[in-house]
Amino acid sequence: MSSHRVRTGLAAAVTALAFTAACSAEGPDRVATQPPPPPSAQPSGSPALSPRVTDVKTLVTGLRAPWGVAFLPDGSALVTERDSRRVVKVSPGPKPSVTEVGVIREADANGEGGLLGIAASPSYAQDQTVFLYYTTEDDNRVARWKPGGRPEPIVTGIPISGIHNGGRLAFGPDGYLYATTGDAATRGNSQDLKSLGGKILRMTPDGKPAPGNPYGTLVWSYGHRNVQGIAWDSGGHLWATEFGQNTWDEVNRIEPGKNYGWPEVEGAAGEGAYVDPVAAWPTDEASCSGAAMAGDVLVAACLRGERLWLLPAGADGVLHGKPVAALTGEYGRLRDAHTAPDGTVWVLTSNHDGRGDPADSDDRILAITLAPA
Repeated sequence: MSSHRVRTGLAAAVTALAFTAACSAEGPDRVATQPPPPPSAQPSGSPALSPRVTDVKTLVTGLRAPWGVAFLPDGSALVTERDSRRVVKVSPGPKPSVTEVGVIREADANGEGGLLGIAASPSYAQDQTVFLYYTTEDDNRVARWKPGGRPEPIVTGIPISGIHNGGRLAFGPDGYLYATTGDAATRGNSQDLKSLGGKILRMTPDGKPAPGNPYGTLVWSYGHRNVQGIAWDSGGHLWATEFGQNTWDEVNRIEPGKNYGWPEVEGAAGEGAYVDPVAAWPTDEASCSGAAMAGDVLVAACLRGERLWLLPAGADGVLHGKPVAALTGEYGRLRDAHTAPDGTVWVLTSNHDGRGDPADSDDRILAITLAPA
C-alpha cells in the first residue's frame, strides 16, 4: 500500500478544495472508497439539531480581499486586507463607517500571502495592542502592533510559499495566543516537529511557548496541510478548518500533541496513528478558511465552495447533527467568520482575491443571524 493513503471523508458530510493544479502536485496514489466509522457521532438519545441562517445584512461594502477580524472593547472591529496590507476600523452604528488605521508595509502580498490574521489583546483596553500574522519576503511571522506604530515581531521563521501560508490568529479561553500555519508547499514540514510549518502553535503574548505545550516548543498540534480557521466550543474544545489537496477538506477537533496525518493521509485514515476529522467534504464543496463558534454552532466560511457550513457542535466536543450548507453561491467566495458582540456572525467575502468574480459592492462584510434548529 502506498505511504500516501487518502483518508476518506465521514458519513456526516461532504468536502471542498483542490485550490488549483499548482496546489495539487504530487497527488495521493490511491483514494479509498469505503469511509471508516465517523470518529465523533451524535450522542445516543440526544435530538439532532439542524442549524440555519435566518437573516443576512450587508454591513460594509467596497473592501479588497479582507482576511481577518478582531473586535475591540468599544464594539468596533479591526479588519485586515490581504493584498493592500491595510488595517481598517469598522465603527458600529446603523451605517457602519470604515476608516484606515494603518498599512503594514513589512507585509509582502504575493500569492496567498500578505496581511492575514489579526487578534486583539485580551487586555486591549489597557495596552491598545493587537497581534498580526503576515508574510514577508523571507517568512511568515506573528507580530505585536499598536495602531499608528510599527509591528514588533514575536515569532519569525514560519515557512513561506506562494501557497499554504496558514495565517489565522486567535486567543483561546486559556488566555494564550494560537496561530495556524501551512506546510508552505513543502510536504515534509507538517510531520517535522522542528518546523513551524503545518502546525497549530500556542504561545504567550511575548511569542514564547505557552506553559503545558506538549513538546516544550510552540507546537500544539501537527500533521496539518493548511489550517486557516480555529474556534472553541462552550466546553473549551478547539475546532479547526483545514484545506485538503484533491479529495477531502476537513474539520478537526484539535487535541494537544496529536498528529492529523498530512501528508500521509487526507480525510479519515481510520487508524490509530492519526486523528480522523470530525467532518470532511469533497474539495469543490468547501475550501473552508475562517471559522467561528456561534452558540453551539461551528460556522465555517468556504472559498471554492462559496457557502457556509454550519455544524452543531456541543459543549461535549461532538457533533449533534449533520453539517448544513447555507448561502450556497449567493455571495461568492467566503473567507472568514467571526462572532460579533451582538451575537451575529460577521462573514467576510473574498471575491477580490484573484480567484473570484467580484460584484460592484465587493468585498463585503455580512452579518448573519442563526437559529439552532
